[in-house]
Amino acid sequence: MKIVKIKRPWGGFERYCLNKQCTVKLLEINPHEELSLQSHKKRSEFCKIINGPAVVTLGKKKRIIKSGKNVFIKKGVKHRIGAKEKKVLYLEISFGKFDELDEVRYSDDYGRK
Repeated sequence: MKIVKIKRPWGGFERYCLNKQCTVKLLEINPHEELSLQSHKKRSEFCKIINGPAVVTLGKKKRIIKSGKNVFIKKGVKHRIGAKEKKVLYLEISFGKFDELDEVRYSDDYGRK
């Protein structure tokens, strides 16, 4: 994915996609909570951390991602996003055929399959 940065006299903007099939969500993760360890068969995801830091697991690597930073998750990669002491807010843009049931869960703190 290519992020295009455009300058304007008043400031500027970042463009994340142009004329592509995508689904856009704004997600909140409460303090000390996390999403399922999951992957997707039909889509990749771009995540922009708006309010963080977020704890991001990609494959076997775990990283802390600060506010304003981005993460790209390729289709089929195991991933998880969680919060530490502070609520995490992030923008998620899913590219490809979107279906909430496309998740393959490997681990879930809430007993979901």
